[in-house]
Amino acid sequence: MIEPLLLAATRLSTFDGGRALTAASGFFFDRGGRLFLVTSRHVLFDAASGHRPDRVEITVHTDPVDLTRLATTSVPLYRDGKSLWREGRDSGGAVDVAAIEVDPAALPPSAVIRAFTPVHLQQEFDAIALGTGLLVIGFPLGFFDTVYHLPVARQAAVASAFGVRFQGQGFFLTDARTHRGTSGAPVVMRSPEADPQFPWKLLGIHSARLDMGTREEGVDESLGLNSAWYADILLTLTA
Repeated sequence: MIEPLLLAATRLSTFDGGRALTAASGFFFDRGGRLFLVTSRHVLFDAASGHRPDRVEITVHTDPVDLTRLATTSVPLYRDGKSLWREGRDSGGAVDVAAIEVDPAALPPSAVIRAFTPVHLQQEFDAIALGTGLLVIGFPLGFFDTVYHLPVARQAAVASAFGVRFQGQGFFLTDARTHRGTSGAPVVMRSPEADPQFPWKLLGIHSARLDMGTREEGVDESLGLNSAWYADILLTLTA
């Protein structure tokens, strides 16, 4: 059987009408039978760069055995000029996470997906030690298994005090090699006791690489650190 975690992540392609814009990562979250597509908010809208797609496309598997069988679903981002995704703010400002509800009727009846649920969210923050091993599941630079359309995993580690808002923002740091296209990827820790059938804790949503403005190109290496927004924001966005 395929690792179910690979069926929880999906590649997002953003479009403005028929014009392809960018590629990113995302994943599914189920709240009481309602299915949400989760990604970084800047994937759906970024005023600074003028990025404003009107829809995203996701690809899902349609056969649990033959993983070459796929279907593409288009998810609109606006209706009557109003955005359909949910976003949030906290005491530190805007949170770079967005969730958009997906109509099950828009998916093929045979869609094979796995979704995180509130059970997979970490409740005890002090139980996550500095240096804890993590995985970031996504599509770096749009790279993936093009035959079976599966994402790839990058190893990561908790790089800041988990449960403490780094510099007052609602994220923690990870130490991992990441690239463009990973925005919106789930950041997970293996935890069989949470759900034996889907043994992962969803700790965060990867947002962006961090760097120092004082770094001298060609002399200092990139920090290799990233921001991951705490996944408990999903309880607010899917309420």
